[in-house]
Amino acid sequence: MTYKNLTVEIKNDLLWVGFGKFEKKSMTTFTRETLEELNQAVLYAHELETKNAVKGVCFFSHKPGVFLAGVDVSVINSLRTEAEALRALDEAHTIFNAIEDLKLPTVALVDGVCLGGGLELSLACKKIFISDNPKTALGLPEVMLGVLPGFGGTYRLPKKVGLTTAMDMILTGRQIRGKNALKMGLADAVLPAERMLELAPGYLLEKKTGLRKSLKTELQSAAMSNFLSRKIIFQKAREKVMEMSKGFYPAPLKILEVLEGAHGKNRTDYLSIEAQAFAELSQSIQSKNLQHIFFLTDNSKKIENKESLPSVKRGAVLGAGVMGGGIAWLFAQSNQAPLMKDLTPEALELGLKQASSNFGGMLKKRRITEDEFNRKMRSIEPTLNFEGFKSVDLVVEAVVENMNVKKTVFAEVEKYVKDDCILTSNSSSLSIEEMSKALRDPSRFAGLHFFNPVNKMPLVEIITHERVDKKVVDTLLKWVLEVKKTPIVVKDGPGFLVNRILAPYLNEAAYLLEEGVSVEALDEAALNFGMPMGPCRLMDEIGLDVCVKVGKIMHEGLGERAIPSEISSKFYEAKLLGKKNGKGFYLYDEKGKPKGKNPEIAGLLPAKKLRKDEMEIQMRLFLPMVNEAAYIFADRICDKASTVDIGMIYGTGFPPFRGGLLRWADQEGLEQITERLNNFATEVSQNRYAVAPYLSMMVADKKKFYDL
Repeated sequence: MTYKNLTVEIKNDLLWVGFGKFEKKSMTTFTRETLEELNQAVLYAHELETKNAVKGVCFFSHKPGVFLAGVDVSVINSLRTEAEALRALDEAHTIFNAIEDLKLPTVALVDGVCLGGGLELSLACKKIFISDNPKTALGLPEVMLGVLPGFGGTYRLPKKVGLTTAMDMILTGRQIRGKNALKMGLADAVLPAERMLELAPGYLLEKKTGLRKSLKTELQSAAMSNFLSRKIIFQKAREKVMEMSKGFYPAPLKILEVLEGAHGKNRTDYLSIEAQAFAELSQSIQSKNLQHIFFLTDNSKKIENKESLPSVKRGAVLGAGVMGGGIAWLFAQSNQAPLMKDLTPEALELGLKQASSNFGGMLKKRRITEDEFNRKMRSIEPTLNFEGFKSVDLVVEAVVENMNVKKTVFAEVEKYVKDDCILTSNSSSLSIEEMSKALRDPSRFAGLHFFNPVNKMPLVEIITHERVDKKVVDTLLKWVLEVKKTPIVVKDGPGFLVNRILAPYLNEAAYLLEEGVSVEALDEAALNFGMPMGPCRLMDEIGLDVCVKVGKIMHEGLGERAIPSEISSKFYEAKLLGKKNGKGFYLYDEKGKPKGKNPEIAGLLPAKKLRKDEMEIQMRLFLPMVNEAAYIFADRICDKASTVDIGMIYGTGFPPFRGGLLRWADQEGLEQITERLNNFATEVSQNRYAVAPYLSMMVADKKKFYDL
């Protein structure tokens, strides 16, 4: 047979099946064609086995740093019915079972990424050898797409590492690296990456069958063999899943159902149960929405002529507060040895403290070593002047939110940097267009808006203006991806994209409080919609002083529909700033953890509490966001629904299972949404709920946001 996706050859008495040689994408994945060829390769292996023509089979990758990243998500997305999914899984099970049924020694030689179907293939082999490459990581992340492992992963992983360890891996999608994989019994040997193919045959053909099961695995097996212990373990697991997911995601519960219900069954029956569960989940609205987000995120990483763009070798931060320290941490984490400038040693100390805190968290979780912690912290160079700025490729300004101050800073720094250094502002709401006027060369200037805390929030907004050079924007896109953040590119305007859409949500929450809705009811309604925290908690996180400032900017820029509620001003005047000073709607301890509702707010809110239907509260909060998104399209801040949805998911935590704000709006129906907005305009406020003309036009033309 002629292979177009695999290499299949006999060498040194072994059959070698190789992936990735003809793969153009950075990640090698299973496609339908690859699986068909794998089936032929496995049939060939069985033929060779009957003839005693080879002593073993090695599965490997031609691409360093990538074994197999699983099944191409487009394959999952293309499954239109449960019956179609079941047929596809039956074919895959036939292949993987045939690998498992080979009597010959078989091994997966894992160098780099080994996820999903890649790990399921490895588990079908008798041994798994991994390389010492730091990129080597094994996991089953299917739950993140709203499904479960469908190629036998729920059946084979528990046999390899024990049921409770397998349960944790499958429920969380977490990846296991290096020695941890060896220690837990997932891998049978660790080999040097550069000599892996050379050394593997010797290890494969050894008489011993691998590692003896660890004591932990043996204890797990003993616990799982006891019916009562098993029942308690699964009950606790369900409670934890419900606590974490609030029941919004069906996949984790279905995973537990399969692991418990199929436990102890023979392979055929077990895989039938697994396949049925996968088929059901693959057609769920939650899975379709999570797949949608995967494609949005994947597309956001594509840049034309990426290789021709310059790379950032060294960065600098102007302003060393909490945000500045977070950005300096990001530069240092990416080995870009940043300068961090401020006016006083005390300010620099605050920035260094923030960076140290971020690295300290990584050290505690063992994501970096103590040597790496020290090296990365030493790479941050605090300074009170502009000495050394000639060596910098990218400057991020993170000083106080004051237009005059920012203009002064940029006019000054421009004197000390090289001509091709990119200058950016981390402003969250001030005009980038106006700021650019302070520069002699505005073409190298853009907004680069990070979200706090920088080490946890994945989104970065790149804000353009009329005179910015496209190459500068593309270089920033490349840099954001290199530092492992998710970028969106938007045009200048009040609040840019994320804060502009978030503002009416928070403002309407404040108006509901004025009407007498309780803090608890408001936050609970948002949580029950799927938000990571309620609007009152979020205002505390942002800071009530910041809410006041942003509210004024929005009102000035957007007019009557953005008249701010007086709640933020009342809290600000009462010195209830939120998390930053330990008291806002809630009280916070020294580490910033909430301690309960703040009794001081009673005098600032209506004494008589108003009971509202939870659905009404939710619509009051979220429909103004959809309406503002329509204004954003009319103002050409962006031109794609995907940009809005990436921004809202990664910038505000909008529930992923809903697919994004505008995906949700399309699924709800824009006609129904405009009807509700019109009702609220009549009953609540014409200014705040009047339907955006652009949204009315879409309804009249029977268009959806994803049709634009």
